Amino acid sequence: MTDGRMTDDNTPTRIQVGGTEGADPYEVLVGRQLLGELPGLIGPKAGGPPAAGRGRVAVLHPEALAETGEAIRADLASQGLDAIAIQLPNAEEAKTVEVAAYCWKALGQTGFTRTDVIVGVGGGATTDLAGFVAATWLRGVRWIAVPTTVLAMVDAAVGGKTGINTAEGKNLVGAFHPPAGVLCDLAALDSLPVNDYISGLAEIIKAGFIADPAILELIEADPAAARTPAGPHTAELIERSIRVKAEVVSSDLKESGLREILNYGHTLAHAIEKNERYNWRHGAAVSIGMVFAAELGRLAGRLDDATADRHRAVLESVGLPLTYRGDQWPKLLENMKVDKKSRGDLLRFIVLDGLAKPTVLEGPDPAVLLAAYGEVSK
Repeated sequence: MTDGRMTDDNTPTRIQVGGTEGADPYEVLVGRQLLGELPGLIGPKAGGPPAAGRGRVAVLHPEALAETGEAIRADLASQGLDAIAIQLPNAEEAKTVEVAAYCWKALGQTGFTRTDVIVGVGGGATTDLAGFVAATWLRGVRWIAVPTTVLAMVDAAVGGKTGINTAEGKNLVGAFHPPAGVLCDLAALDSLPVNDYISGLAEIIKAGFIADPAILELIEADPAAARTPAGPHTAELIERSIRVKAEVVSSDLKESGLREILNYGHTLAHAIEKNERYNWRHGAAVSIGMVFAAELGRLAGRLDDATADRHRAVLESVGLPLTYRGDQWPKLLENMKVDKKSRGDLLRFIVLDGLAKPTVLEGPDPAVLLAAYGEVSK
């Protein structure tokens, strides 16, 4: 994996995600004023040979970013591309088979071919849906992610996991379909609501606990600065988190082994999200899930007290939640049993053997699970 730091002349950081298991390598760009890079990523492949014209591009965006989506579409059209905009519902409401079918219909009606390109502009739900539509249309077309939230930049848009939700659970229907590129324009974070920004910090903190403790040290040195995109370490925190994910997915695209560590805190988090009918922010659920995983590791005799307690301290310092309703455990346990990380009836959790030492805990004793949940229940 190669990368570079953003410099004073606004040259973006370029983080390569290596191609494995038949996937092409691609770059994640982090910086400001990056939309000028988009036509180059779409490139001559769009629409086939130059003689065939520059091809079609579908810009998928949520309703909340209608102005941004239309501006991108117009800019691409001015450069000779046949660009359309497809508006999606906001947040998790976009991640349904009905919305995917709406997109497929729009692509079909505009004659979208295998050499055309989808661009997903928005948060993690938008990039998940855009990637899934790209994976399933004509058995796979190229797509580019333009994430506009912290969560999407450091997690959803990187790695090629795409998907939609069903009544039975989150992301149970999906495909591994890496993007052709990712543009993380930090300027998009300047207008992000503070609660959405803080929610994204949960995935950054996760990267610190599973792989890069320097992330935790940067946050602990100035939690107030970490809570705002104006903080001095914003770019570094995002870049470090992306590098952690890039390293993992470069060696394990389809979650056959190492990639499971990225699910730290997510087994309980997904159960909470389903229980809340996806009205909770993902990062809030992941925060509680990490506290639970830390307690599970401690009770299993794997994680030292200091590192377990550090979870609470770091998460609380930036304003993330630590507890959930105690009376919901039976429902959460049932939800976890259909989590995509389970194997048969065997529950699997990522826990830590120590700082930056993630491992798998299979089939923990139900009493230990209950005791761990007792530490995060209100």
